[in-house]
Amino acid sequence: MTTQIIVTEDPNNTIFTDVECPVVDIDDYLTAEHYCKLKGAQVINLCHDYRYLSVGYYCSLLAEARNHRIIPTVKCMLDLSSKSMYSLDAATLDESVQKAFKKYSESHSTEAGTDGAAPLFEFKIFFGRCRYDELSGLARQIFETFSAPLLKVTFKRLDKWYITAIKQQSVRQLKGESRDEFTAALNHYLKKRWREPRSRVPARYDLAILHDPEDPLSPSDKKALQLFIKAGRQLGVDVDLIEKRDYSRLAEYDALFIRVTTNINHYTYRFAKKAESEGMVVMDDPTSIMRCTNKVYLAELLRNNRINTPKTIIIGKNDLDAAEKQISFPIVLKVPDGAFSSGVFKAESSEKLREISTRLFKSSELILAQEYIYTEFDWRIGVLNRKPFFASQYFMSKKHWQIVRYDNDGNPVHGGFKTCAVEDAPPEVVETALKAANLIGDGLYGVDMKQTAQGVYVIEVNDNPSLEQGVEDLVLKEKLYQIVMGEFVRRLDLRHGRIPQSEKGGQTLLPA
Repeated sequence: MTTQIIVTEDPNNTIFTDVECPVVDIDDYLTAEHYCKLKGAQVINLCHDYRYLSVGYYCSLLAEARNHRIIPTVKCMLDLSSKSMYSLDAATLDESVQKAFKKYSESHSTEAGTDGAAPLFEFKIFFGRCRYDELSGLARQIFETFSAPLLKVTFKRLDKWYITAIKQQSVRQLKGESRDEFTAALNHYLKKRWREPRSRVPARYDLAILHDPEDPLSPSDKKALQLFIKAGRQLGVDVDLIEKRDYSRLAEYDALFIRVTTNINHYTYRFAKKAESEGMVVMDDPTSIMRCTNKVYLAELLRNNRINTPKTIIIGKNDLDAAEKQISFPIVLKVPDGAFSSGVFKAESSEKLREISTRLFKSSELILAQEYIYTEFDWRIGVLNRKPFFASQYFMSKKHWQIVRYDNDGNPVHGGFKTCAVEDAPPEVVETALKAANLIGDGLYGVDMKQTAQGVYVIEVNDNPSLEQGVEDLVLKEKLYQIVMGEFVRRLDLRHGRIPQSEKGGQTLLPA
């Protein structure tokens, strides 16, 4: 089970009197045998000095060596030690800074920083919280980017507001209301981490499932998510559902399962990169997201590896004539990063080709032109760790040429489906799916294909395939969720040395 502790040079400081967590002296944490052997600890480093080679630095360094989850990390300390190191990350917050200060100025009769020749404004952030409601969202984003317990952020207004300094603070520097605010923020942060009793099986690992409850096209519906949680518990895994706002909590878990439609220019990719940098097991991993979500990359990858696809060419703004010569109408046009049939259009004529492509080139320098192949349904083979585990057919939406169409209000309308056992799917379909998925990696993929009299054609490889209750699990039932959770356990056991390296590509674990 997870143990939470606070480490500081001054455990008797009255600021910790009402804190609901053990407070440990730094000397004990660095040298006591108990803490050297402690497993599954979450450590909040509240030492007074985070400089290189200070005791605060060594606290985080040894915590990472012991596989304790630590805040702040050594990387965070080093990043915040120099403006030249944190300025690039701070620059990514520019849009949020402008929106936050606009909101703040609208709520106050006196705009922030209007007194003086060089308008300045600063506030403190305690575990992602600040005293200004209008700036709370910005405070949370800064904390997600620089996950340190106490930060003082300074802004300067020239033509617009800029972050000019981000400094780590010590609890010794807090006085009056700031002390009370810090204690409240610390207890709030700790409570978010306490777990309810889960299962009778002692938890081996903590796993987070990233989801968006407001997404109508979520890869897993609410019932499926609950079945993942149930399967995890059967395997001794504590499973939490987390959302976008929980980015700062990510390091408290051993693994991340992304159940939100992924993209490079999206928070899902940030989550995947963060999880990977923390040494977590993550599906889907950043490399798989990059390879699958860009259709230009995927088309080139499949072609270079002689995977059968509909005739596809990558075109720029001056290549429309070549597209017409090489592909007969109708021509399917795709933006590089569309999902769930969005960003995919069918041009029936030369005029339509130019009209649609002109619109698409506004957001991308390259698009795909693809041969249109009609079939009543698309095959999707689910592949996990280079093994197929479900086979579904998705039928075209009624009176439409895609499996998903959008009504006048923008709501998705799906066609029907059938799911069969993998062994009952055509061998050529399964073999083609494996060849395509193996080019991406050993994660979780859904390979979409069309089967015709001329052969099997790969349409795309999805890094975040739908796994919904009553659809993809129609044959395997709860075993489908056990297979996925079992693969997480296998990878975690491998990472923690609980299974030999020779079993690296072994079967996923299932409950007895």
